[in-house]
Amino acid sequence: MRTHSEEKPYQCPDCGKSFREKGTLNIHKQSHTAEKPYQCAECGKCFSYTASFRRHKKTHSAGSALKSYECPECGKSFGRKDYLITHRRIHTGEKPYMCSICGKSFNHGATLVTHKRTHTGEKPYECSECEKSFKQISGLITHRRTHTGEKPYECPDCGKRFILKAYLDVHKRIHTGERPYQCSHCGKGFSCSSYLLRHEKTHTGERSHTCSDCGQSFYWKRSLIMHMRKHTGEQNLHECKICSKGFSWMSALNIHMRTHTGEKPYMCSECGKTFSGKWILIQHKRIHTGERPYKCPECGKSFHAKSSLFAHKRTHTGEKPHECAECGKSYSVKANFVAHMRTHTGEKPYECSDCGKSFYKKDRLMTHKRTHTGEKPYQCSECGKGFNWKVGLINHTRIHTGEKPYSCAECGKCFHKKDHLARHEIIHTGEKPYSCFDWGKL
Repeated sequence: MRTHSEEKPYQCPDCGKSFREKGTLNIHKQSHTAEKPYQCAECGKCFSYTASFRRHKKTHSAGSALKSYECPECGKSFGRKDYLITHRRIHTGEKPYMCSICGKSFNHGATLVTHKRTHTGEKPYECSECEKSFKQISGLITHRRTHTGEKPYECPDCGKRFILKAYLDVHKRIHTGERPYQCSHCGKGFSCSSYLLRHEKTHTGERSHTCSDCGQSFYWKRSLIMHMRKHTGEQNLHECKICSKGFSWMSALNIHMRTHTGEKPYMCSECGKTFSGKWILIQHKRIHTGERPYKCPECGKSFHAKSSLFAHKRTHTGEKPHECAECGKSYSVKANFVAHMRTHTGEKPYECSDCGKSFYKKDRLMTHKRTHTGEKPYQCSECGKGFNWKVGLINHTRIHTGEKPYSCAECGKCFHKKDHLARHEIIHTGEKPYSCFDWGKL
């Protein structure tokens, strides 16, 4: 009789939806818990409802013959007539389900229901592990894989696994080189539509994500989320178990872990050099292409990495935000500050595998290793003399140009090398730093 009276006495405590029958309510409640008690013995796929489970089993028993409803437009076949009706709206453009709040239309009723939650803020699907909530059950199912570690989608080329099929599809374009999404402003291609949308904002200047605390705006939602953690104090949610360093993002921690494991999965196709992170490889490849997309608005100088531009801009502003608590010396670049701190601690983490000598900066180790290999990559265009580090070449070229940028404040004498000036200044101070060990004489 309730089918005529419209009476629905059984209400869901999670979302408030009402049902005529208690059994229907019990089935519905599984959509909140993500419980899928019905498992297919053939392929292992799980289902929340018996009806869905029965329909799926027919795909194994009847094969392709079950898909008797064929789209006349593209030839795609479906096992149910309503699936075909929904599919055909892709071709006709029909969107019969309209949102009463914003007027946006959809070709499927379920998509409208999910969309309306963006207005109400409703997130009925909650994770039992961490209590995070989602608008869609598919979002919860995908999220739960972050707890279980399940990655069911495997790349046939390299074996890398993913929690979502969409991630696998984008990843496979690394192997094929396909970049189907092209920027209408500069023609640059991207493997993923979201990458294109983010890139296009660099042309329009649109910063649609604004911090409610300080008003700072960002191109990307991810950047805003990271920024907001400065206000909430949640900056280092993910901690490295080896060195205790903290990171805002799990992905950043994963990349950091490669510094301990030595893993470098990204290889340059030009020179064979390998890197621990994808973005490091992208920046490196600009050395080969000559691309320098980051331009200083003050002097016009261009850089291949955004971080290099930020560091350079401080040469104009004079900003040196990184100050040493030991000696008060300030630095505009954090990496230089970290390296300087090692002069106080005595830490020298970069060791030469040939002779065991240690260094406090990685570039000093790389320069040192050239004394073993004999490599001299920096060559003078005037006389052909080679040097194993860039500073040596810069100092040498001043012999040809006559440039002497280091001037004595006492007598005005100029020098082409900084250490030559330092030696000269001892004449004025009277300092005698070098002692004879035989006589003890200065």
